[in-house]
Amino acid sequence: MNHKYLLIAVTLPLLLLLITGCGNATPAATATPTRTAEPAATPVPPTALPTETPVPPTATPTEVAAAPSQIVTPFPPGVNPLTGLKVADPEMLEHIPLAIKISNSPAVRPQAGLNSADILFEHYAEGNITRFTGIFYGTFPERVGSVRSGRLIDLEIPAMYQGIFAFSGMSGGVKQRFRASDLFPDQVASPDFGIGQPYFYRVPEEGKAFEHTLYADPVELRALADERGIDGPPEFPQLLAFMDAPPVLSNMFEVHYFEINYLAGTCTAEWSYDAASGNWLRQTAGQIHTDYLTGEQVRASNVVVIFANHLPTDILEDTHGGGHMSIEIQTWGSGSALLFRDGKMYQGYWNRAARGDMLTFQDTSGNPLPLKPGNSWFQLVPANTTAEEFETGMYRFTP
Repeated sequence: MNHKYLLIAVTLPLLLLLITGCGNATPAATATPTRTAEPAATPVPPTALPTETPVPPTATPTEVAAAPSQIVTPFPPGVNPLTGLKVADPEMLEHIPLAIKISNSPAVRPQAGLNSADILFEHYAEGNITRFTGIFYGTFPERVGSVRSGRLIDLEIPAMYQGIFAFSGMSGGVKQRFRASDLFPDQVASPDFGIGQPYFYRVPEEGKAFEHTLYADPVELRALADERGIDGPPEFPQLLAFMDAPPVLSNMFEVHYFEINYLAGTCTAEWSYDAASGNWLRQTAGQIHTDYLTGEQVRASNVVVIFANHLPTDILEDTHGGGHMSIEIQTWGSGSALLFRDGKMYQGYWNRAARGDMLTFQDTSGNPLPLKPGNSWFQLVPANTTAEEFETGMYRFTP
């Protein structure tokens, strides 16, 4: 069996993306970070592996997508700029997005509301576990949770989408950073900041620990934003690109399964392509991952693996096992990215030049890399994460 390795390693100031046995990569233009912290590494285009002839998508979106374009232009009325789909209720887009912190502890699965998020981030918290931040804009579930505490990454995600951040507590050092940020106080909602019912409420369940029983009410959180005078449609300075048909690019590979082996084995993220629905379906640690509210398997039109610098800090998150420190995940500047859509993997880059910008994606030629219309999962991994094609069309990522 031939194993192909995709090594992504940070050696500041260069980010090298190498494929064993292939030619040298060619450099791309450097993106200048706008933050004062250590900048993300400058990406270098990867060398492509041979690819098969692309296969047309086997399913079409159930909603109408915005027209594709090489130049990302404003979307027509009623089209969600985070999914590229028309929404059932266009009035939803006239309000502030919500960023809600969701636990990924095995004890809380299945979580409520995952399939309703337009975009869902998965990231390292501390102690090798992962946590989610969901962006809810075009549609609201009845509740989201269980809700847990915020992390340093949540200084960035709500800013990307001009949203209000809903969570339950945070460590002292992270709280200090939040109090000093432009999000505080209006874009912050948490019981430990005096925001309780009806915005958050408990749903006790036999056998479930108290800390896993808190849920957020999206409708009430939007009403809170209105009370604070910050409700209204966001004005995104950068936009995602969408296209119905999968693009035909040189750095494109047929993929039907991939897994991200986050160091806590209970958080291994596994995605399998379902040609019948045109979605990626999720398992976590070998178990089918479902949405509690619908009973349906967690799905995504797009999964984007985002390689970013992960820096340890001196902020203590917890004292278990000798203590775990908070991680600064540097989602500013630029870096390498892999887009999975329509049973294919595309090599490219993520970019975020300014604090108010969302993450956008480019192919290795610098053109917009179009997502499939629909929801997206953004899997954040350290910049030195490696990938192995262990069977044809099957990849394993090891942070």
